[in-house]
Amino acid sequence: MPRRKGTVGRFWTKYNRMKRLLVLLIIILISSFLLAVWWVGTTQAPTNTAAVKRFVITKGASSSQIGNNLGEAGLVKSSLVFKFYVQLTGNSRRIQAGEYRIPQNLSLNRLISFLLQGPTELWVTIPEGIRREEIADKFVESLELSGTEATAFRNDFLQRSAAKEGYLFPDTYLFPRDASASAVVSLLTSTFDKKVDAKMRQDLDQKDIILSQAVIVASLLERETITDQERPVVAGILIKRWRAGWPLQVDASVQYALASAKCGQTVDCNWWPRPLTGDDLEINSPYNTYKFPGLPPAPIASPGISAINGVVYYEESPYWFYLHDEDGQIHYAETLDQHNANITRYLNR
Repeated sequence: MPRRKGTVGRFWTKYNRMKRLLVLLIIILISSFLLAVWWVGTTQAPTNTAAVKRFVITKGASSSQIGNNLGEAGLVKSSLVFKFYVQLTGNSRRIQAGEYRIPQNLSLNRLISFLLQGPTELWVTIPEGIRREEIADKFVESLELSGTEATAFRNDFLQRSAAKEGYLFPDTYLFPRDASASAVVSLLTSTFDKKVDAKMRQDLDQKDIILSQAVIVASLLERETITDQERPVVAGILIKRWRAGWPLQVDASVQYALASAKCGQTVDCNWWPRPLTGDDLEINSPYNTYKFPGLPPAPIASPGISAINGVVYYEESPYWFYLHDEDGQIHYAETLDQHNANITRYLNR
């Protein structure tokens, strides 16, 4: 009898184990079926309409942010599934920033394939304080131009912007890949006209400064200063020197003259050579503000709105001189002796 009880016990133990495994298998199968149904449902096209929606991916957007924005735009059924899918397939870093025109009837797989083809319009960022040639190079790089196409664009851009140095407003723009140089120059200059509004121009008039003069000073200021706080003070110093007939003694204008003489329309030139030598300061150019008093004949770069504001709303002060130390901290001086002392103290000369 004990032996028979042990046999029955083992039978029921094995039976219960098989029963639990069977229940677990059924649960797994049902869960897998429901997951498959859910997956198919969430990866299908959100709508049957083929209407196209404009969709913009900002620079630096994560796959999670892109998925959330796609969900809000009604271009995917599940933002979570989009994020999971692009990470699973290794495509999260292959989606470019820019503007897309996306049909609304794309399944998730087709949508990702569509995004991987690249945007119809690309982001182009123009930083403050660079000259026309550098702006042209930024567009060639950002619009992914190469070969003869890049050369043609660059040459056309430089020709059309020849008299517009300083007025090609630095900002972040969206442009189609096939944007013409004419369209680019037109948008950059029209953006300048919008940013430098009627109020600012009126305030300049009241200070007896015309816009072209303000842009020249702002272009110098953009290259000469670091912070928004110091710009109105330095602008006041430059304007005071200009009106007193002093040489402005701005290194950046000499750099502009040197590069213009050396580089021409060369690609990847050293457009802002430093340090300047004694011979550099003797260059015979109207942009040499050490040799010739007054303003240069034209801007040396495209200033941003902070530099332009610094000129429009410049601050009067007792200072005539300024310098930045090796840490970028600015130091002002009222007299040449004080300035020379600052040079010795902060620049170790």
